[in-house]
Amino acid sequence: MKTIPAKTIITKKKDSSWFGTYFNMNIYKGCCHGCIYCDSRSDCYQIENFDTVRAKENALNIINDELRKKTKTGVIGTGSMSDPYNPFEMKYQLTRKALEIIDNYHFGISIATKSDLITRDIDLLKRIKEHSPVICKITVTTTDDSLSKKIEPNVCVSSKRLEAIKKLSDAGIYTGILIMPILPLLQDSPENILGIVRLAHQNGAKFVYPALGVSLRSGQREYFYQKLEELFPGQNLMQNYIKLYGSSYECHIPKAKELWQLFTSECEHLGILYKMQDIIASYKKGYDYQQLSFPL
Repeated sequence: MKTIPAKTIITKKKDSSWFGTYFNMNIYKGCCHGCIYCDSRSDCYQIENFDTVRAKENALNIINDELRKKTKTGVIGTGSMSDPYNPFEMKYQLTRKALEIIDNYHFGISIATKSDLITRDIDLLKRIKEHSPVICKITVTTTDDSLSKKIEPNVCVSSKRLEAIKKLSDAGIYTGILIMPILPLLQDSPENILGIVRLAHQNGAKFVYPALGVSLRSGQREYFYQKLEELFPGQNLMQNYIKLYGSSYECHIPKAKELWQLFTSECEHLGILYKMQDIIASYKKGYDYQQLSFPL
């Protein structure tokens, strides 16, 4: 695995509105999961050779130094730009070792991933949970494993991710599903969306947080359209996207209002959270909601 230089890894966020996180942590750059819709491909992020995973040099030393110097703890988010459980993580264990450092300094952790490799670190997540909030978010965009394999080709299929959610939940780790994106014309049926909610409930998920549509920006859009043509020949998906959305950044699914009502009704019926403020309050319950002073 190649490496790239880094001066900092733990960055302070402007606010904690996204799942109650105060810091971001990206140990890796790039992602090899191959998801056809990935926003991180967008030109605005300026990530060259996005499909090549590179680790940041001296990542663990940098993380240790940065956390040691902080005077306040808080929840650290990871997985926003590069999945922390890419295939290289199995060998190099940079994410696992970072969790050990996070545990040592009594920070919390918020993880987003598509990989069932996260279950390897249940022991560490349980240790962190003893002193700080822990939340695991696993992306599931379809109940159909064959469709999952097409649009997210180099990562475990949806059914394996649901198994991971059950393992995490059974271990007492606060876990839920990100339904994002939901691709218009491919994944936006009531059967798919309600199916994900029901499978979430069956596997012990505490929440399902949705984005009923997909974002398309320069660089990302072209790649996405190319893959639609390759993977779904004869369905005119690219042409239909262009007719529906033109060059819009936000591409909401048709009949979004009706599907949102179905989604929220099913979540409430099954006792699954879906509002951001409720999810944050729930997984932080029993902990201090504010950042805590940390003695040096």
